[in-house]
Amino acid sequence: MPEEFLVNFTPQETRVALMQNGVVQELHVERTASRGIVGNIYLGRVVRVLPGMQSAFIDIGLERTAFLHVADIWSERNNGDAPKPIERILSEGQKITVQVLKDPLGTKGARLSTQISIAGRLLVYLPQDKHIGISQRIEDEADRESLRERLTRLVPDEEPGGFIVRTMAESASDDELATDIAYLRKLWSEIRAKAAGANPPSLLYEDLNLGQRVLRDLVSAETARILLDSRENYQKLKAFANEYMPRVLPLLDHYTGERPLFDLHGVEEEIEKALARRVDLKSGGYLIMDQTEAMTTIDVNTGGFVGARNFDDTIFKTNLEAAQAIARQLRLRNLGGIIIIDFIDMESQEHRDSVLEEFKRALSKDHTKMSVSGFTQLGLVEMTRKRTRESLAHLLCEACPTCEGRGEVKTARTVCYEILRELLREARQFNAREYRVLAAPDVIDLFLDEESQALAMLSDFIDRTVSLHPEASYTQEQYDIVLL
Repeated sequence: MPEEFLVNFTPQETRVALMQNGVVQELHVERTASRGIVGNIYLGRVVRVLPGMQSAFIDIGLERTAFLHVADIWSERNNGDAPKPIERILSEGQKITVQVLKDPLGTKGARLSTQISIAGRLLVYLPQDKHIGISQRIEDEADRESLRERLTRLVPDEEPGGFIVRTMAESASDDELATDIAYLRKLWSEIRAKAAGANPPSLLYEDLNLGQRVLRDLVSAETARILLDSRENYQKLKAFANEYMPRVLPLLDHYTGERPLFDLHGVEEEIEKALARRVDLKSGGYLIMDQTEAMTTIDVNTGGFVGARNFDDTIFKTNLEAAQAIARQLRLRNLGGIIIIDFIDMESQEHRDSVLEEFKRALSKDHTKMSVSGFTQLGLVEMTRKRTRESLAHLLCEACPTCEGRGEVKTARTVCYEILRELLREARQFNAREYRVLAAPDVIDLFLDEESQALAMLSDFIDRTVSLHPEASYTQEQYDIVLL
């Protein structure tokens, strides 16, 4: 299926939309103020070693210390000897060269590894390992063996390091492979030289920006066009492509229209929909998607869809459409971790098998690593999707300051009753002349109307005056009691 990339540049952020048949399939956002650090190489300092967890915290210059597990200490894992405990490998204050595996997520620091890998256009360079590997996406065994033999010829035995052949190298010439090898080795030499003269924490190598990564990682044989709306960045990416990936040059196109690029192709509208809890299906059914810290739950509902001949067919058709929509939403929202899907209950095993098959087929377009189980005894589908960066909602949104992420606020009546209880507590502890209640207008209105008798009874009981003052700036749950 032909695809195209739309790239929107502003000084503050870069946004990329992957389109197929005019429909947004993936969104990538990179903000200048908070660029991801996966792939970056740092000279760090060991801050703390935790023998009980076989882990260490490393200062690499970020707000939170990063996390290194003993299993990610490459030299110790692959030297053929019995693995050593981390306290015999690292000590506090020690310098260490590390690469970021995962961005900081939530309250967790970045995940690190001492195995360095540097990606080029066609190859990934492994400076500490002599291994030559082939991408799993190259499935033909003859092609895999041919690539391995070609790369072995191009890499002399006496030179250090190994390589992984990327999918894009499948049709590359020997000259192109040799150019990538020379570029990656030169880059590693520069990183080592920089590390020799640096003090921790120091950034030794920063991964490519989003625009460059689109050309290096996301462009495939199905890509028909890469449309960019910035002349300056168009020229920069042309120069980058000309040096490292000339075959991509014909795909680059500069958009010069008056209307914003994302508006023209409906991407802005799709971003708004991707942040909503409810996703409407064309048939009249809908999905409810709830993202929590631990997992994402997706509930399928028939809604107003009654078009099939009988109820079983209605459920089946809704579930089939939902399977396709869910697969797209996972990519669009970049949801990761544990995902639980509650399809509408189906009596027929044939229907369940068909829905599961359709779901897996729709997921096959997604290149992110995932696993899907069948229907459980409770009729749920469980799956996992690898999480390597923040979801779209976590990137663009923050928890509501009023409900603090609950999705609900206490009713005005509930707050009224809380205030009445608090007034009683205050009266028992303090001998004030008057109690002044400051609260949101809706709460005060309720005290003046339906709950006026309850307030009068309490005022008589504590034998003190209670005055009411609405505060327009207060949220519905917020109130103060002032003692006069």
